[in-house]
Amino acid sequence: MIRRILPHPVLAVVLLLFWLVLQQSAGLGHILLGSALAIGVSHLAARFSTDDVKIRNPHKIIQLFFVAGLDVIRSNLAIMAVLFNPRPSPAGAFIEMKLNLTNPTGLAILAIIITATPGSAWLEYDKERSTVLIHVFDLLDEEEWIETIRNRYETLLLEIFQ
Repeated sequence: MIRRILPHPVLAVVLLLFWLVLQQSAGLGHILLGSALAIGVSHLAARFSTDDVKIRNPHKIIQLFFVAGLDVIRSNLAIMAVLFNPRPSPAGAFIEMKLNLTNPTGLAILAIIITATPGSAWLEYDKERSTVLIHVFDLLDEEEWIETIRNRYETLLLEIFQ
């Protein structure tokens, strides 16, 4: 019964909380309007959802969060070093990488991690060939990048979702 009214309850609660923070008020009017918006968006999200997300190893999510967080910090420092270093221009390049990950949620999370990490961007995913095209701001070693993504993120995402 609750799933009919609220297909994505976590999403609705998060949206309501964001709404109240943005409004800087927890008045009745803001709660009612925010709730209506959250329920509406929850129903819209249900129309676009393909499958329920099944997490096999939830404790690996924490590990992935810390690994990706540390890599974002390291990447920020590396980009700063490249920008302030008086060497020639950075060697930007594209990498095409074969993935073992096929779960749509896992792929979305991998795309977020790669794009959120300074110096890299997820550009395109080819479902038929299971490859991803990534742009790297300063590519020194393509194999090192591929192994880093495979060993640090894809392996954990496979353990979480497949």
